Amino acid sequence: MIPAAGVFDLAIVGGGINGCGLARDAAGRGLRVHLSEAGDLGGATSSASTKLVHGGLRYLETFQVRLVREALAEREVLLGLAPHLVRPMSFVLPHHPGLRSWWLLRFGLFLYDRLGGRTTLPASRALDLAHTSEGAALKPYFRRALEYVDCRVDDSRLVVLNAVDARARGATIAPRTEVVAAARHDGLWRLTLRDRAGQREIAARALINAAGPWVAAMAGRIAGGGAEPPVRLVRGSHIVTRRLFEGDRAFVFQHRDGRVVFAIPYEQDFTLIGTTDCDHDGEPAAAVATAEEVRYLCDAVSAYFAAPVQPADVVWSFAGVRPLRDEGRDAAQKTSRDYALELDAGQGRPPLLTVIGGKLTTYRKLAEAALARLAAPLGLTAPAWTAAAPLPGGDFRGHTMATLVDELTRACPFLAPTTAQRLVRLYGGEALAIFSDATTIEDLGEDFGAGLTEREARHLFAAEWARTAEDVLWRRTKLGLRFSALQTERLAAFMDTLSENGPA
Repeated sequence: MIPAAGVFDLAIVGGGINGCGLARDAAGRGLRVHLSEAGDLGGATSSASTKLVHGGLRYLETFQVRLVREALAEREVLLGLAPHLVRPMSFVLPHHPGLRSWWLLRFGLFLYDRLGGRTTLPASRALDLAHTSEGAALKPYFRRALEYVDCRVDDSRLVVLNAVDARARGATIAPRTEVVAAARHDGLWRLTLRDRAGQREIAARALINAAGPWVAAMAGRIAGGGAEPPVRLVRGSHIVTRRLFEGDRAFVFQHRDGRVVFAIPYEQDFTLIGTTDCDHDGEPAAAVATAEEVRYLCDAVSAYFAAPVQPADVVWSFAGVRPLRDEGRDAAQKTSRDYALELDAGQGRPPLLTVIGGKLTTYRKLAEAALARLAAPLGLTAPAWTAAAPLPGGDFRGHTMATLVDELTRACPFLAPTTAQRLVRLYGGEALAIFSDATTIEDLGEDFGAGLTEREARHLFAAEWARTAEDVLWRRTKLGLRFSALQTERLAAFMDTLSENGPA
């Protein structure tokens, strides 16, 4: 029997953006929280996004006004909570005379400017492409464009930093821990967990299924959990090429099938292109960008760029599976990106809340809505608080990104300028605390490549649950784009050593 003192208030299944955002919010309200994630935090859909915090301009066409309004308002909230991860970016939308009319686009951006209560980001405007550097990258056929501002984000780090803050507020975060089964018993949820050490059991007063594309599969492991949630799995694929154009603006291209495709400056030397909308069958973890999707994305941007993009130009591709609420629509692209919360509770029955859908941009509001649904059964009276509490590294204390880089460079003059900039983008106001006690480059230990040192790898192991080279290179730092096979092999061996011996 588990003593009352060992019972959690809330057990969360799923360590993507929704699960980690929920854990942070709930722990900050004084709840005892346990989060289980079968793989790495943010290891699936939440690290396979288009890396945007945005309202979703195209969702206005399908009349998802509430979602767009909420997402637009959240842009500036998240910009304040994590300015090192969430940064403004201008988007150039060339007018294609054969597709949506100029005035329809202008009206859409008029609404976009006003729906979310914009306070700091600039309004949209018209551009004459003949007199901009962006126009030089495009075919002469495109003569005018509209420009608007949304935000870019480091998606997987947003997930991890929510988990870091949740742990700091008392939550138990358990990556690489599979929930084998869950059942109601004596007024509590009993969960059987399995990790490297074997099986164990925990108990909780409430359970949240936030397993993303595995939400239906998880529902099948929950005894008495009701009907399978109505989920439609939609794959979104992306490709990355060497940098295709100069400048720091992104492009939004209309495709002839009615979708839009982004071409975004990525990690200084690359261009990220995405995304697709295809129904996905099979295991979500096996999702990859198919040859057909790669060709689709190349063709979509080649219709605009002066120099065509070929599949041979792709240096990396990835795909994620979105767990959308199945509305019975014919086209995957028309399925709503809004979230849905389904509560199963009753007299004497510990509550089960199932999370379907959601976007990076609205994860914080989803968490607030979920806890509002659970407030009565949990006796939760603490108010929402996350809108004004920076994520780790997000409190700049009067600094800007540039002045933080300057301060780190003064403290560690042996760091290459590109490395100092990268560290501030990743760790924000905490970069100095992590690295400034080093007085020489040797104090940082081995350089595995691209400025990733033993000091940083140890920090990611000890503070951010990184256990493999993939965790470090593709979810914590994005340096996988710059690592050779030999460098990756060396880092993998080092991470294995840490896992065997601990970070000390």
